[in-house]
Amino acid sequence: MDQTEKSRLSKSGPSTFSTKTQPFMDLERFKQRSPVWPSGRWLWLVLAVVICLAAGFGGGWLGARTYTHGNAFVGTSTAAKQQYVSNESELIESIAKNVGQSVVSVDVKGQDATADFFGFVQPQTTESAGTGFIISPSGIIVTNRHVVPAGTTSVSVTLADGTRYDNVQVIGRTNNSSSQDIAFLKIGDLKGKTLVPVTLGDSSKVQIGDKVIAIGNALGQFQNTVTSGIISGYGRDVTAGDQSGLQSGETLTDLFQTDAAINEGNSGGPLVNINGEVIGINTAVASGAQNIGFAQPVNDLRGLISSVLDSGQLQQPYLGVRYVSLTNDLAKEFNLKVTRGAYILSGNNQPAVVDGSPAARAGLKDKDVIIKVNNINIDDKTSLTSALSKFKVGDEVKLTVVRNGKTITVKVVLGNAPSS
Repeated sequence: MDQTEKSRLSKSGPSTFSTKTQPFMDLERFKQRSPVWPSGRWLWLVLAVVICLAAGFGGGWLGARTYTHGNAFVGTSTAAKQQYVSNESELIESIAKNVGQSVVSVDVKGQDATADFFGFVQPQTTESAGTGFIISPSGIIVTNRHVVPAGTTSVSVTLADGTRYDNVQVIGRTNNSSSQDIAFLKIGDLKGKTLVPVTLGDSSKVQIGDKVIAIGNALGQFQNTVTSGIISGYGRDVTAGDQSGLQSGETLTDLFQTDAAINEGNSGGPLVNINGEVIGINTAVASGAQNIGFAQPVNDLRGLISSVLDSGQLQQPYLGVRYVSLTNDLAKEFNLKVTRGAYILSGNNQPAVVDGSPAARAGLKDKDVIIKVNNINIDDKTSLTSALSKFKVGDEVKLTVVRNGKTITVKVVLGNAPSS
């Protein structure tokens, strides 16, 4: 036994024995064997072996459990996705069924004067088709102005169940200079038919990414075609015109942008949220692009809808200014400190303030910025048009205006928009 081993054993204290009789062991042979560890070391050694074995078996068991759980999770995830798709399909189907009964196809005939090869003006019969939706059980229908343009001679509508009405009157349409592309129709004789109006939603609550559904008479041939997508943006300003060039371009403001497919013939149809509420009117599609469509927010049209439902006539609150809705980029471009509001601006040979209009009488000027109508802020979600639509013709409103960096208050009595 070397000194190190002796030292170690001496420090470990006296050895202990069991009471069981032990066989006689030759001392010299014992000395030649490896030194015997105290019983405590054996205990730790056995414990270590047990732990290693347990760890091995436990690791294998845990790995198997993890693998099984992983497969179970993947399976559950796939099932959840399938359930989600199934639920979404059922939701769209339900909305299409409920709202679809209020959507109509609009067929229009009109007269258009064109010059022939020799320069002589000849009348030409035109036919077109669009979409509309019912807003009153009495047979009042909303559609786009460009669906029933000037020169329209007759209008017929077809319900989702195939019922056709030929005695349809154009109640009114916004003028061509208006940023609101809307018209109202009225079925003369319902012939005992009960009509179901749509439910109007609150377009101010719409967020980018919200799921939406468009319903319309695609290409004027496929009645109540349903497409779905999301709101891709809002506050869009566009200049729109038909592909034939027969109708002059119109400037539309404060539009929703959506990737729900909107095709020719969808104009005037509803853009619907997942609650089955109409939050917009499908109006235009970007040419030369895919899945870029535009719809007018329904809140911008509530004043017009109310006037028609209340009086049977179209009365459009009118201020008489040309403006752009400010963004951070536009404010920087025009060197303005205010970044939100309606910036009154001339352009395209059109004055900023229309002569003889309520705005002119109230003293509004070019490069004024309207930031409030009464207590309604003009911002990303509420345009000047939208704010004014909450009032009626003849109402006096207070405009908060920024002029040359100073804030002033201007009172205006709203007029009725001219017919042309």
